[in-house]
Amino acid sequence: HHELAAVFAWLDAEPSLRCGIITGAAPAAPVPGATHRSQQPRAFCAGADLKEWDAQSQSQSQSQSQSTADDDDSEEEEEEEEDEEKDTKKKSRSRSRRNMPPTGFGGLSRRSKGKKPVIAAVDGLCLGGGMEMAVNCDLVVVSRAAVFGLPEVKVGVVALAGALPRVVRTVGRQRAMELVLTGRQLRSEEARQWGLVNEVVDEGADVVKRAVEIAEVICGNSPDSTIVSKMGVDMGWDGIGVEEATHKVLRDGWAKVEGGENMKEGVRAFVEKRRPRWKDSKL
Repeated sequence: HHELAAVFAWLDAEPSLRCGIITGAAPAAPVPGATHRSQQPRAFCAGADLKEWDAQSQSQSQSQSQSTADDDDSEEEEEEEEDEEKDTKKKSRSRSRRNMPPTGFGGLSRRSKGKKPVIAAVDGLCLGGGMEMAVNCDLVVVSRAAVFGLPEVKVGVVALAGALPRVVRTVGRQRAMELVLTGRQLRSEEARQWGLVNEVVDEGADVVKRAVEIAEVICGNSPDSTIVSKMGVDMGWDGIGVEEATHKVLRDGWAKVEGGENMKEGVRAFVEKRRPRWKDSKL
C-alpha cells in the first residue's frame, strides 16, 4: 500500500508526467494443453489477504484466551493485565494505521487530493480492496473477463477503504445497497451499465493498450487545464457544494491558469490552426 502511495505521490509531483495507469500482473505464458479458462489472468486485485487476516485474528484470540486463563490472579494483577490489553489494542490500531497510508488501499481508494488522473485497466477479478481502488480511479477500462464485487459481508468483515460512501454516488442508493449487502458480483457489461466502468474492450483486445490510448488523449490536452478540471470534478465527488466548489476552482485553480504559458499557447495554436506545444505544468 505504501509503495503504491509513493508511486502516485511521485506521479503528482513529477511535472513531466500527466496521467497514470494501474493494472494487474500480466497473464502467464500459455501452458501447452491448458484450457482457455486457466490461461485467463487471475485478478486485477482480489482485495486483502484473508489468510493473513485469519492468522492475525487467531493470534488475537489466543491472547484473549490467555488473559481469561489468568482470571484467578490478584486484583492488582488483573488491573495490570487490563492496562497491558489496552496497550496491545493501541499498538494494534497503530500497526493498522501504519499498514494503510492516508490514501487508502493500494494508495488509491482514498486518494482525494491527487492532481493527475489515474486510469484503471481491469482484466479479471476486481474484488474487495481491488474494487475500492477502481471505484476511486478517474476512468475504468475493462476486459470482458472483468468481475467486480464487494464480498466483505460474506466473510464477516467490512469494506473500510473508502468505497462504501463513494459507490453510492456512482450507482445510487438502492444499487449500492444491493452490491454491498448481498456481496454479489457484477460482470463487465453490467458494471458498465451501472456507471462503474467507462468502457468494455472487445473480446481479445488488450485492455492496457486501450487505457494507454485514452491516456494519450488526456496527455494531448493542456496539463494545467487537466489538473484544474480534475480538481473541480473531485470536489463534487467529495461532497463539496456546487457554489463552494466553483469558487474554489476559480480561486485555487483558474487563477493560476489564466494568463499562463499553456493558456496563451492553447489560444495561439487555435488561431494559427496547429497543434499546441504544451509546457510541463507548474501547478
